[in-house]
Amino acid sequence: MKNKVQRQLTIRKIISEVSIHSQDELLHILKSEGYNLTQATLSRDLRLLKVAKIPDPDKGYKYIIPGIQGVSESKVDMRVNFLADGFKGIEFSGNIGIIKTLPGYASSIASVIDSAEPLEILGTIAGDDTIMIVLREGASRSDIINSLILIMPNLEKELR
Repeated sequence: MKNKVQRQLTIRKIISEVSIHSQDELLHILKSEGYNLTQATLSRDLRLLKVAKIPDPDKGYKYIIPGIQGVSESKVDMRVNFLADGFKGIEFSGNIGIIKTLPGYASSIASVIDSAEPLEILGTIAGDDTIMIVLREGASRSDIINSLILIMPNLEKELR
């Protein structure tokens, strides 16, 4: 049986990758992926994930997740991209991720991660050159990597 966090991560992934125009459309996709949920449960999940509707030139409206979609390149915080330059690597053990950074970068990078409030990450603890990330139950390593890329786009080549 798939749990609530897995379901919400799947909702987030679907909305990020596919143009969804209605709850019925999203509910159909979720059911085809093995999730058995009601319209009321989906509505609560969308509210919790802060999903919004924006005008879509093709079909009226579409769902987005603010902070993940619709952010233009010009709005990307240059400080975040600079911080990504201090990133050295990430390794995982169970539901813990360890990010290695250049000396002095860890607390700033951890602060950026915490400020973004990604659903997949429960929290971080930072030292001088190391960050411990606690993965939320049900989050995979690839979910964490995708979240980090969304937060700091310059990390993509180091993480892929």
